[in-house]
Parts: sequence; C-alpha cells; structure tokens
Amino acid sequence: MADAASRLKGLLEQAVGSPIPVRVRAWDGSQAGPPDTPVLVVRNRRALRRLLWKPGELGLARAWVAGDLAVEGDLYTALDLLAGLIWERGEDARGLGEALRDPEVRSAVRGLVKLAGPALPPAPPPEEVRRPRRNMHTRRSDKRAVSHHYDVGNDFYEIVLGPSMVYSCAYWPAPDSTLETAQHDKLELVCRKLGLTSGQRLLDVGCGWGSMAVHAAREHGVRVVGITLSQEQAAYARKRVADEGLTDRVEIRVQDYRDVTDGPYDAISSIGMAEHVGAERYLAYARTLYGLLRPGGRLLNHQIARRPERDETAYDVDAFIDAYVFPDGELAPVGTTVTQLERAGFEVRDTESIREHYALTLRRWVANLEADWARAVKLTSPGRARVWQLYMAASALAFEHNRIGVNQVLAVRTPDSGASGVPLRSRTWNT
Repeated sequence: MADAASRLKGLLEQAVGSPIPVRVRAWDGSQAGPPDTPVLVVRNRRALRRLLWKPGELGLARAWVAGDLAVEGDLYTALDLLAGLIWERGEDARGLGEALRDPEVRSAVRGLVKLAGPALPPAPPPEEVRRPRRNMHTRRSDKRAVSHHYDVGNDFYEIVLGPSMVYSCAYWPAPDSTLETAQHDKLELVCRKLGLTSGQRLLDVGCGWGSMAVHAAREHGVRVVGITLSQEQAAYARKRVADEGLTDRVEIRVQDYRDVTDGPYDAISSIGMAEHVGAERYLAYARTLYGLLRPGGRLLNHQIARRPERDETAYDVDAFIDAYVFPDGELAPVGTTVTQLERAGFEVRDTESIREHYALTLRRWVANLEADWARAVKLTSPGRARVWQLYMAASALAFEHNRIGVNQVLAVRTPDSGASGVPLRSRTWNT
C-alpha cells in the first residue's frame, strides 16, 4: 500500500483536477511532490476530516488555525503556489454539487474519506466566530465585531504594528524605509490632504490607538475627537494623549459614528474603518459624515477595495476573514465607494491608489509577528497567532497581485458658491 503522502496527494489531485504544486508531508512522516518547493505538513488525519466536512477555504483555515496543517519553507511562496486551488476556485454549494457529478471526483472523495478514517466533524477552533449573517451592522453587532478584531490585546498589537501603533496601510518613501517612517508619512499625507491648520476641529472616525489624533494635534495644532468602538483601543489612546500632554486638544470616545452629534467639523478622517460599514449602510454612513462637516470641510476616506464582479449580486465575503478576522466586514469596488460619496452630496476631488504600499506594510507586520512569535502566542493563543500570520501573509499577496487594492479618496462638502478650497495643483502634498 502506498504511503499516506502519496495516497493523499494523488487523491487530492484527482479531486481538484490539477497537480498539487507543493510537497506534501503526511502524519506518518512520508513525503510526496516536487522537492524544491515549500512543504505542506498534514500533521494528522483530523486535517483531512476538516476538509471533507467543509471543503474549500474555510476547511483549510480551520485546519491551519487548529495547527492540523502547517507550512515548512517560505509561507508566501506556498500561498502563491496554492492560490489557484484556494482563493481562485469557487466553493459554493452549487459548484460543489456540480463537481460531485464527475465520477473521478466522487471516487477521489470516497478515497479521501477512507484515508481520513470514520469520525464526526471536528469542532471548529475556538478562535472562529460562529453566528448567522443576519441583523448585520446594527450598533450592537458592529460593536461585537470590532471587539472580536481589536480587543485581542494591546500588547499583541504592539508586537505586530510596532511603535507607531497604526493599523492601516503605511506610505513608503522607499521599500527599505522603516515601518515607523512610512506610517509617519501616511499620517502626514492624510493631514496634508485634509489641509489641516491650527485651531480646526478634526473628527477621526475609527481612531484606533490614537495615532492619527496625536499626530494631527501635535504636528498641526488641531483639536481632535477620535471615536472607536473598542474599549481597549480607547484606553490605550487616552494614555498616549495624556503622555503627549495633549488632553486639552484630543478627546477619545467610545462611540458609534452614528451617534456623533457635535458637528460641524472642519475635517474628517476615516482610515481603515469604512470596511466595517457594510454595503447596505454605506450611503447612510456617507450622509452622516457629510452632515458632520461644515461647508467647505474635507473628508479623507482611506479604504480597502476589491475588484468589481461581472455580476455584483454574486459577491460574497471571504469565508476565512469573515470567520476569523473581520466578522461582517465587506469590501466594495472603489467606483462604488466614489458613487456613494457623491450620492451623499460630496464632491470627490482626488482618488489615490496605494495598493503596493499595503503589501509592503503587511510583510513588515508578518516579520514583526514571526520575530516575536513565542510572546505573541503567550499573549493570545497559538490559534490566534496563526490567524494573523495567515491573514496578513495572504493579504500581502492579494495586494501584490491586484486581487484587492486600497485607496485614499478626498472629498469636499462643497458649498453652493462652488468654492471647494482645494488648491489648483493639489498633488503638491505628495512632495
């Protein structure tokens, strides 16, 4: 009888109809596949049972998070090689049903079931969010989703993000710059696009750990209200504000953007927050921000975007990210975002894609995590650390290959006079 790795590799290739492009090592120590590639380590039969009970990306994610699957060698190379078998292959029920009509596929599945051994489906890892996708983006559900993602522990985020504590795409002057320099440059870029001047009021929606609020107050003399739904973020941000001596200029609130009523503001920054809003509520989000700005005030909306679907009704959220990273998060094409901002009344003045910058940022975050892996695991859990490692590495590749992007959209609540206040040559902020 063939060893487990050869049997597993052959059955998987029969099931998916294409070669497995990495080497496979099975639970019995056997190996099969090309020698000069990363090794996909199948540590136990439970990994196989996870894939059989939940074929596709979610089954793989559960096996990875639980530690049933691992990669030896370069993780980015492994994910790149496997992309065609995971993210670029449909896995809905209809597609699975059609695949099972093929006798070769049915035969392969029977062989995999025999190899996996009889058992009930393994319980999902405790890091998985298990809830129905209904009643999304209410104040209560948004607070719960934000808490799942951000209340992992400030010490953990310090490992990943570094001293800047900025959890969004940096702006790199050069690929070999430090992460701290690139994050400083991103915050300064936002301030310049908003045209901040001393004495103005800035609302920072989704203020995170207070980096934007502190930078804007310290470097540009503005008064800032930062809002977040995370208690841990707010506590951390308030301490930073106090340590900087900025309590007279910066207020950090635990507050939903829908509950802000103390406008008008001269400017609003929304950096990496709009992905949590949801398609059905996006227009209301844009109208809320529009209403909080004075005439002539500016909005800088920094947001991850996906590629448009030929049929937009076919879009579905990424199974792994929805279950383990951003519950209820949704991405939209940049054109949809611009349209919604315009429908809310904004005049869109500039859109800048910084897709490659996010890939560089994510690779630095992965390097930070891996360099202090033992402490990261101790602060959270082995499963949580594996979630972040996989999520950030896979996202870096998605940005590099233009599967997703990130854009800064500058919009103005232009008054009836038509005087936007934006310079004739606005791109001077890049210099």
